[in-house]
Amino acid sequence: MNTSAIILMVAVQLTATCCVAYFYYRVLTTPPRPEPDSYVDNDDEPR
Repeated sequence: MNTSAIILMVAVQLTATCCVAYFYYRVLTTPPRPEPDSYVDNDDEPR
């Protein structure tokens, strides 16, 4: 295998690993969306 092929292979693997790590980090650190706690919060009519 050529030196240039090894360099390209390592560069692609590092790029893919960094992208996967970034998106795992984004998924694991994103706070959950607030959701209504009861059916009363979903009603359109005021009480």
